[in-house]
Amino acid sequence: MYYSIDVCFMLKSNNKQGEETMIEMKVMGIALDVRTNSPIVVLHDLDNRKALPIWIGSAEASAIIRCIEGLIVARPMTHDLIANLIEKTGYKLEKIEINNVEKETYYATLFLIKDGEILEMDARPSDAIAIAMRCDAPIFVTANVLMNGSVSTDTAKDEEEAQEFKDFIQNIKPSDFEKLMKGKHEENDQ
Repeated sequence: MYYSIDVCFMLKSNNKQGEETMIEMKVMGIALDVRTNSPIVVLHDLDNRKALPIWIGSAEASAIIRCIEGLIVARPMTHDLIANLIEKTGYKLEKIEINNVEKETYYATLFLIKDGEILEMDARPSDAIAIAMRCDAPIFVTANVLMNGSVSTDTAKDEEEAQEFKDFIQNIKPSDFEKLMKGKHEENDQ
């Protein structure tokens, strides 16, 4: 049986109840789906363990490639204009989140901050990524989205962790649960 690293992300979360675990990711590059000739933006986690491919449009792929390669155009393109608007209005792009996927459609949110007030804006992930790259803002993906759409980029490490998890399960004793529950009760009493 295989246990995905995504389970470990959820187990290690220190988020408050109801908050979803976020994994920071970076743009690995743009690929091309040879079957459909559609561009794909590929994100990877900071440990290079998971990659998340998202099919995007060619205009967005071009915008991301221009940013990756540091190409400057004579006149601002759409994503440059949006980044300029954010800056000129006194906002800062704090982060983007790719936070949902439904029927192979991904959803993202831009988080703009000004004077301590946060403004959330719905966006397509491709646009959000292109803007984040121009604003030097971090890209986060929910553990749920990553679990549903990512591919492993380090199968050897995945197999090692799966074996560690199997060993843990085989060696766990009822007294371990008692210690865990006692620790939970002590936390709740404080």
